[in-house]
Amino acid sequence: MSTPETVKLAVVQMHVTDQLDDNVARAEAHVRDAAKQGAQVILLPELFENLYFCQVEREDYFALAHPQEGHPFIGRFQNLARELGVVLPLSYFERAGQAHYNSLVCLDADGRVLGNYRKTHIPDGPGYEEKYYFNPGDTGFKVWDTRYGRVGVGICWDQWYPETARVMMLLGADFLLYPTAIGTEPAEVETPNSHHMWQRAMIGHAVSNSSYVGAANRIGTETVGDLTQTYYGHSFISDYTGELVAEFGETEEGPLLHDLNLREARKFRAGMGFFRDRRPELYGALLTTDGVTRRG
Repeated sequence: MSTPETVKLAVVQMHVTDQLDDNVARAEAHVRDAAKQGAQVILLPELFENLYFCQVEREDYFALAHPQEGHPFIGRFQNLARELGVVLPLSYFERAGQAHYNSLVCLDADGRVLGNYRKTHIPDGPGYEEKYYFNPGDTGFKVWDTRYGRVGVGICWDQWYPETARVMMLLGADFLLYPTAIGTEPAEVETPNSHHMWQRAMIGHAVSNSSYVGAANRIGTETVGDLTQTYYGHSFISDYTGELVAEFGETEEGPLLHDLNLREARKFRAGMGFFRDRRPELYGALLTTDGVTRRG
């Protein structure tokens, strides 16, 4: 499939409730709004189907997971993608046998499911207790040939890892997307609560891979169990030089759009030489956890 020269991207920022039907209807309305404005690829936030239940560890929340086949809303968005002629990377809580995954299906503009990605990097900390719920992803990183270019998508915690972005670019991604759910930390956490650091990490991927990057976050205050967190929004799109070309604040809701010039990005990427000058034969330490390469 040939890569188009330009693509109009939308990243959706939205609040969610504890009602599946309410969230899905709101997400659909935002997708329709984005498509009406000309968007061709539309990214919804991570796990938009419910409150971010990973704030706490509760057995009851495993009931929110469903198999990909016969899923309660994937089919609805397949029909929507087909109707509007848009590409929809779609986050959901997957149950597969006895395993549970933080997953994403990529829906092409004809409604076909191009494949399933299971989140690779799983966080574990106060307010983000994902290791309790999710098995580590076993699909490897994914890039999909869509009607509107080769789309690479990581999920939330994946966005902090340069390895995720680099692998997707090596697999031929034209641009990188990250659905996410991130905001305040519980009071006892010493790490900073800053959307700036979150953005800078992904903008770094844009710079070092000469690629457009888009991130969709949720907004609003959510109480789950005995914890309350506020999600800080700041969904954004960066161009292939690292310039922040579109950004929401903490409260805006809806689609954020920008035209991606993929032809110019490819030209710039080749000229920068980052991929020409790589030395993969010297990167063995990246395949270890402690930096020591063992032989034999």
